[in-house]
Parts: sequence; C-alpha cells; structure tokens
Amino acid sequence: MNLVKTLNLVPPQVLMLVKSPLVAKYDLSHIRQINVGAAPCSRELIEALLEKYPAIAFRQAYGMSEASPGTHVGLYNDMVHGSAGKILPNQEVRLVDPDSGKDAAPGERGEIWIRGLNVMKGYRNNEKATRETIDTEGWLHTGDVAVVDERGNFFVVDRLKELIKYKGFQVAPAELEAILLTHPQILDAAVIGVENKEQATEVPLAFVVKNQSTPEGKALTEQDIVEYVATKVAPHKRLRGGVRFIDLVPKSAAGKILRKDLRVLLQEPSKSKL
Repeated sequence: MNLVKTLNLVPPQVLMLVKSPLVAKYDLSHIRQINVGAAPCSRELIEALLEKYPAIAFRQAYGMSEASPGTHVGLYNDMVHGSAGKILPNQEVRLVDPDSGKDAAPGERGEIWIRGLNVMKGYRNNEKATRETIDTEGWLHTGDVAVVDERGNFFVVDRLKELIKYKGFQVAPAELEAILLTHPQILDAAVIGVENKEQATEVPLAFVVKNQSTPEGKALTEQDIVEYVATKVAPHKRLRGGVRFIDLVPKSAAGKILRKDLRVLLQEPSKSKL
C-alpha cells in the first residue's frame, strides 16, 4: 500500500493538526514532510506542530500569481521557524518602507517588491490595476510586509493594507493572531482594526473561537483574553477594541482570513456570539 508522506497545506490545516481533537483518530506516523504556503504560518504555530510531530520536516514558501508564482522557499535541512524562506534565483527583491519609499534597513519592516522575468506583464484588460501594481521600473509591489534576517531569510509579517494604526504606531494583526493561538483554550483567532471615535484612532479587536469541549474553554471570558495578550505585547498592541466570540473564522480556500466578512459581523452582532 502506498502511503502519503508529504502534505502541502495552508495554515488553517496546520492549525487543525495542532488543535483539533479529530486528528487523534488517525495515524499520521507515515507523514515525513509538510510544505505550507498561501498565507503566513507563525513561528508559534510551527513550534506547536513540531512539538506534536517531532519527526516531520517542515518548510514554508512565498509567492503570488503575479510572480509566476513562487519567489521564496525554505529548506528542510535548514529550517528557520516562521520564515517563508530565501529568494529563488533569477529575480530581484527589495523591502521598501511604505512611508519613505526607501529600502528598509536590515531587520526593519518593508513591502516586498519583486522584479524579474517571472513577473507578469499585467492584468488582462485592466491597465489601471496594472499601473497600481507594477511601477515604471518594473517592480511588482506585492502589498505584503516582511523583514529579512542577516542570512537572507524572509519573514512575512502582514499585509500592508491590513496594518492597524494605533495613535501613529503600527500594529500587525498577524502578530496578535499568533499570540492568541498560543492560548490552550483558543482554537482560532483573527484580528482587525476598528475605529475608536473617543480616541480618534484605530484599535485592535479580536474574533476568537474558543474550545467548547473543555470546561476551561467554555469559561474563557473576554477579560481573560485581553489580559493574556497584554502580558505578551507592548502597550500599543493591546486588544483595546475587545473580543468577539464566534463559531468559525471566515477564510478563503487558500487559508487567508476574510477580514471584510469580520467587519460585516460587527454590523450584525446577532451572527456572532458575545
């Protein structure tokens, strides 16, 4: 009998392997490798996966359809937790500060720009979208924010348009989501920015799926979660927008959180569990 040894997954499936009680019903001892793409997989989630399945080799990759599609990939024998890997050959990559337009310094956040023969010519019958995505020098502006370490490993930390601006400070939803998922009674989470008119700024709000199969999960409160996050982040990153409990975080087939759907839930509180 031929057994599947390699899994190509998106982050929600990794989360399921780590947290879902259904996984215990299946024998996964034959799995040797896991590849993840389509959305960032946090360091915390990777560490939880490898703690549960220490025999599995893991790597992430990064890319987009407009770049044909892979631009970065990690190595099984040189895994760096949380990294989407190093640049693939035959292309140029920059990290650009979205405010200054200058290249980000090592260790600083910047938008990923890509140039090479792998970059598309443009969107069909949509010159406006093409101009907004590819500049006059041929650089593809991905909209993804990353940092790179001294060894050339890229860490995708968020989407440019999804960053929350709290009183001039940038707050990355993905960072808060990764912290929330370290809580043993939280099965899934998503964070968006909401307007606080009294303070004239955005504040982070979390949508949380709690573990209803345990007494501790059922008893988990909004205040418990707010305080849990507060112990792990800088003051400007606290969940000042509060917490909404929901049954399921809406995601695309590729595993990307559908934040626009979460904003709809804010307008229709009957569809979320407070």
